[in-house]
Amino acid sequence: MLLEAIYHRPKLNWSYAYDRSTMHLRLRSKRGDVDAAYAIIGDKYAWDRTMETRPMHLFTSDALFDYWEVEVQPPYRRLRYGFRLEKDDQCVWMTERRFETAMPENSLEFFDFPFMNPADIFEAPAWVKEAVFYQIFPERYANGDPSISPANAEPWGGEPTPVNFFGGDLQGIINHLDHLVNLGINAIYFCPLFQATTNHKYNTGNYLKVDPHFGTNEKLKELVDACHERGIRVILDAVFNHSGREFFPFADILENGALSPYADWFHVRDWPARIEDGIPTYDTFAFEPLMPKLNTEHPEVKSYLLEVARYWVQDIGIDGWRLDVANEVDHQFWREFRQTVKSINPDAYLLGEIWHDSIMWLQGDQFDAVMNYPFTNSVLDFAVHGKLDGLGFADEIGKLLIAYPQSVTEVSFNLLDSHDTPRLLTECKGDVRKMKLALLLLFTYPGVPCIYYGDEVGLEGGYDPGCRKCMEWDEDKQNKDLLHFFKTIIHLRKQHPALRSANLNMLHARADDACLVIERHDPHTGEYFVLILNADDQSRSLDLTLSVAGTWHDVFNKDSFQTDQKNQLQIEAYGFRLLQLKNNITIGN
Repeated sequence: MLLEAIYHRPKLNWSYAYDRSTMHLRLRSKRGDVDAAYAIIGDKYAWDRTMETRPMHLFTSDALFDYWEVEVQPPYRRLRYGFRLEKDDQCVWMTERRFETAMPENSLEFFDFPFMNPADIFEAPAWVKEAVFYQIFPERYANGDPSISPANAEPWGGEPTPVNFFGGDLQGIINHLDHLVNLGINAIYFCPLFQATTNHKYNTGNYLKVDPHFGTNEKLKELVDACHERGIRVILDAVFNHSGREFFPFADILENGALSPYADWFHVRDWPARIEDGIPTYDTFAFEPLMPKLNTEHPEVKSYLLEVARYWVQDIGIDGWRLDVANEVDHQFWREFRQTVKSINPDAYLLGEIWHDSIMWLQGDQFDAVMNYPFTNSVLDFAVHGKLDGLGFADEIGKLLIAYPQSVTEVSFNLLDSHDTPRLLTECKGDVRKMKLALLLLFTYPGVPCIYYGDEVGLEGGYDPGCRKCMEWDEDKQNKDLLHFFKTIIHLRKQHPALRSANLNMLHARADDACLVIERHDPHTGEYFVLILNADDQSRSLDLTLSVAGTWHDVFNKDSFQTDQKNQLQIEAYGFRLLQLKNNITIGN
């Protein structure tokens, strides 16, 4: 065994409380280097009476490592533990101090999880696990009240630019809520609605006022209430990393300089605040002069922004926040932000915009989830761009599954495109077959799927501003087949817990092979699904070994067949099959 590859540490994603009675222990080893792993567990105050050995299962793998896991329920909510690893005739024990060739006599050498304090346990809102989100860019969704449109608004459906307007508003969204209900949507994420000068509104001018071109605070309350009546949750986009240039404190420092009472609300490196050689003398989002960075450590700034968070949750009734550029704001602010929001609505969903590893924001004291762009990239690289073969994709998914506790994975915000990326159909170069492959991976993966508005009817567009086109409401111009596909996969996901569960098994994932077979299983209901994808431009005959024998039904092709453990299936180019076990299951040997 390569001991240098074996790794564990308490807390984070390696040992954590999954809920108030259950703990997960994880261990890393070199891929293919360990035959079996065991956890030696017991209560630290009664070790001799409680010590036992539990087998660990191979949870997942990536290109370099295997990851082992075991679930335990400590009777007294505390745990002392170590590991035993076996390969051939070699056996080693791993303690917190070192590797041993025999079981240590003193349990103090083992790892210690002191206590499963309820306040430390990551607990996201239960409703999120059942959610299917829909992202709306408000200026481009629907114009329901032309009387409040900008004076320079262009005819609906024109070519988007970084600066033009088309008059999308809250009334337009209200008018089309039935579309979302029929699609199967039960949660909406809105890009910013607050007063700002741009079409995207990420340069907030007034955090307590809906932009007049969208409507009023009262109109937003009407929209939220209408959504709730239809079983749809609503989260808003908050930009607390930076404000807009028109935000009253920043306008004051532009006028009064260092003498402004708001001078410390921002990070001004050199007075007066100005632009020199294209670089602001104050901190901003990127180098954008219109977006000065807020000093969220300042007590007055903190008090103001926490009041903003309180107002929209308590007075308007929103169900959570999506938090822009969340990783550039200090952790302590987010801790207080969470306490403020959750004290009003414990079921509020807090979603951070972070594009990379986010473990330090997902410890239960800050966010419930982040936008899972690493998942996005892996799916696109396999199903759309052909950069990953089946094994490469499985390795990427293995890294994602081990990166966070299971409780985090179950509410992760999974997406394939957004207002910040090219649209999915454009990434697919218009090939709907590839788009469907990517969507099947999205809707059969643990976490929360999100659809970017218009994808369901075939909207296309490259990077901003192309991805921010007007929604297509002319049914004659909508892709009916794609819309039906969206409705089908949304319905399947909502109806079948197996497609939402954390139990994911790669049955077929090989190098130089664009076929992928994924098993999804829910132990509580006994449901089994098998997803088969061919991300190649040639049809394939696939020899498939199923872990469960019985009668299977192809959800999309509408045919049923009896299987044993080994079967041969034909999959067309860029084709797929979604098999559902229909009979009483018989587990194969």
